[in-house]
Amino acid sequence: MVFWRSKKKSDDSPPAQPSGPAQQEPSTAADHGQAAATPKASPPAASAPAASPPAAAAESSAGLFGRFRNGLEKTRRALNTDIRDLFKDEGRLVDDEFLGELFAKLIRTDMGAGPAEELRDDVAKRYRGRKVGLDEVLESITAQTQAMLQQDAAPLNLPGKPSVILVVGVNGSGKTTSIGKLSHHLTSQGKKIVLGAGDTFRAAAVEQLTIWSERIGCDIVTGKQGADPASVAFQTVDKAIEIGADVAIIDTAGRLQTQSNLMQELDKIRRVVGKKVEDAPHEVLLVLDATAGQNAISQAKGFSDAAGCTGIILAKLDGSARGGVILPIRRQFELPVKFVGLGESIEDIAEFDADSFATALFAD
Repeated sequence: MVFWRSKKKSDDSPPAQPSGPAQQEPSTAADHGQAAATPKASPPAASAPAASPPAAAAESSAGLFGRFRNGLEKTRRALNTDIRDLFKDEGRLVDDEFLGELFAKLIRTDMGAGPAEELRDDVAKRYRGRKVGLDEVLESITAQTQAMLQQDAAPLNLPGKPSVILVVGVNGSGKTTSIGKLSHHLTSQGKKIVLGAGDTFRAAAVEQLTIWSERIGCDIVTGKQGADPASVAFQTVDKAIEIGADVAIIDTAGRLQTQSNLMQELDKIRRVVGKKVEDAPHEVLLVLDATAGQNAISQAKGFSDAAGCTGIILAKLDGSARGGVILPIRRQFELPVKFVGLGESIEDIAEFDADSFATALFAD
């Protein structure tokens, strides 16, 4: 059996809060075998008000750079400390020894050997045999990283009402939290959202997504624990059609990419929602955990093949010094990075911009 919760008009009661940081699962365990109570829609926490639609739609480049810079702080500090250690006050001769040390520092960000070699080789091409300062090397690396991260414009494909988004990723990747942030992002643009709690095998996932729906003030469709996820997806799209929602966002169970039988379930969900809305799902977003480093690449490969992914949300950038993993992801997969998660609050998600990201990654 599948249940849905409709929002109510906001009242004066405080919004429900996820227990612990937003990246953590809530500790409560409601019985989802019973019909869900109707939550009260509440605005986001007062400490971080939602952006107005114009601000959300047209964030300035300076503001976006600042958000990336804050989100990439751990990676940036590690890189700048490591690279700065290569230099003396009077500069450093760019020779084989220096280039080898620079390569080792870049590898530590989990960007992989290929991108690190390209960045090193660009520095060698520009400066070999010369004495250079830190600023010159950072300028070279930043420019080359911007070029490596360039991608065609990749806004969300939302062709009609409702547009359907599936969100996939392994357990612990930050998938459910990313759905909450994405939902808030779209709601701040004036869109009406319905959430589908398709991760029915994990009660905490349903619990957490329900809390997000209460904070955002949107409808949610849930099912009994262990219910068929495809059924929840079908009912979510059905409810979105019924209430005239703009977007249906459906959570899916966090699967290991090696479990082929469970990957087949993702294909079943795709087929089921396609029966309700033409060409659905319109987006299949893969959530990757930046703290997973190179393992994120194998996740991307497995899910991309099974689920027909159309884009990536790179989560938990603020919690890792491995932000360089975005480089091999862009290189090895023809998947655009659409969003990055930059912190724990509901507003901490941003549309990806290669120039701002690269500049923030190496900013002093």
